[in-house]
Amino acid sequence: MNNNKEVLIKVENLKKYFLVKKGFFGKKLTYTKAVDDISFEIKKGETFGLVGESGCGKTTTGRCIVRLYDVTAGNIFFSNQDIGHMKEKRLKPLRKEFQMIFQDPYASLNSRMTVSDIIGEPIDVHQIAKGKERQEMIYELLNKVGLSKDHASRFPHEFSGGQRQRIGIARSLAVRPKFIVCDEPISALDVSIQAQVVNMLEDLQKDMGLTYLFVAHDLSMVKHISDRIGVMYLGKMVEIASSKELYKKPLHPYTQALLSAIPIPNPDITAMRNAEVLEGEVPSPINPPSGCRFRTRCKYAMERCKEEEPKFVDKDNGHLVACHLLE
Repeated sequence: MNNNKEVLIKVENLKKYFLVKKGFFGKKLTYTKAVDDISFEIKKGETFGLVGESGCGKTTTGRCIVRLYDVTAGNIFFSNQDIGHMKEKRLKPLRKEFQMIFQDPYASLNSRMTVSDIIGEPIDVHQIAKGKERQEMIYELLNKVGLSKDHASRFPHEFSGGQRQRIGIARSLAVRPKFIVCDEPISALDVSIQAQVVNMLEDLQKDMGLTYLFVAHDLSMVKHISDRIGVMYLGKMVEIASSKELYKKPLHPYTQALLSAIPIPNPDITAMRNAEVLEGEVPSPINPPSGCRFRTRCKYAMERCKEEEPKFVDKDNGHLVACHLLE
């Protein structure tokens, strides 16, 4: 990948806290720190993978970027425009530039609407086309995702999970966006269908010049589709590198543990390798550990890890890692 590509998305010190409990009589408010001060960039035309255990803040990060959530603090730049705290009146014309593919193809489609109405709704909201032109756009979008115009008059319950996800993808493409957040778009699908959907996303990216944030927990699939990968743990970004570099030379202890857990379809290799098992449970994001968030499960933890939060260090060619062992 060309490192000189234009930056499309720039996230600076992003925080998203959710109020858990209100205080009474001056008592302190309680928050879940879903995303807690992360920064990264996504270049135009690339796929940036975002991985980590469930609850680490991946999906929340994606929803903040497309402004489905209001951010608590920090900045989000889209094409050099700060949309992080932009009012809805100014934001609405920009919304068609960034879209989202949701994880659950069963819950994300309105069961009372036909496929034509589902795909046509964003076209109507942004007043892109009407009448015959609108219908032709819908047919073209269905064709792009491997469905036919005969499917337009049907309802979501008449389709399989893979077909529903294709409908969701067609809806996200309806406004001709530049950037799409793919929120675990294959995790609810059969394994036999997953590769088809991923290959289709790659083809669409080439044809339409799309930029993706690909949120997933399937590390082998992320390696296949991503140009660069960010690893999150408990609301923090711990490592960012090119896909090839991250899998070849993971630096952070957490990344190493994640990669060692990837199943290998060869019993001989599986028997020989030493998969690293993380001890303990993920701490609560309501009351995260001081210093390094990962220290409570890290076999290399030092006293410094408890007292001081590690900063990102560039180890080589944009391979960023936040760990005191590597400073």
